[in-house]
Amino acid sequence: MPDDTLGSALLARARNAIGSQFGEAALPEPAHPALAQPGATFVTLMQGGQLRGCIGSLEAWRPLDVDVRENARAAAFRDPRFNPLRHADFARTRVEVSLLTPAVELHFTDEADALRQLRPNIDGVIFECHGRRGTFLPQVWEDLPEPQQFFAHLKQKAGFAADFWSPDVNLYRYEVQKWKEPARN
Repeated sequence: MPDDTLGSALLARARNAIGSQFGEAALPEPAHPALAQPGATFVTLMQGGQLRGCIGSLEAWRPLDVDVRENARAAAFRDPRFNPLRHADFARTRVEVSLLTPAVELHFTDEADALRQLRPNIDGVIFECHGRRGTFLPQVWEDLPEPQQFFAHLKQKAGFAADFWSPDVNLYRYEVQKWKEPARN
């Protein structure tokens, strides 16, 4: 079950990290003991129900407080799919923070076996092969609910054809706790 106190703390830090770049006044930042511990987050920005940026960490290598702030700034200003966020658009940008569990390697005999092991709406998946890597958060299942479709798009995100397969593929799964701000206009 998501820890609402931690969620409030992470959302405030993410919004403040972005807002500080525009000189915005900071929101109160609730304290939480987990913030000093290593943590891996993804920060997703939405505008009008559309993706506006998403950057994160797959491994916990820095304090959670630092990780969420850095990923918020990266999602707003350094996601290569989007222009940097403009101050005029900040107020209508909705922030979502996902806190990842450690990734666990999947063991499978072939692609069909790997697909059978995927848990829609639960698993975030990391696809690695030949030095390339891509991931989808569990939230992506909302848009790609069929495992074959989810997997095909994930392979494309990693730079491969949708029908690519190799015995060198490595797959990992993780889960998330997620929190999002209320919808903004």
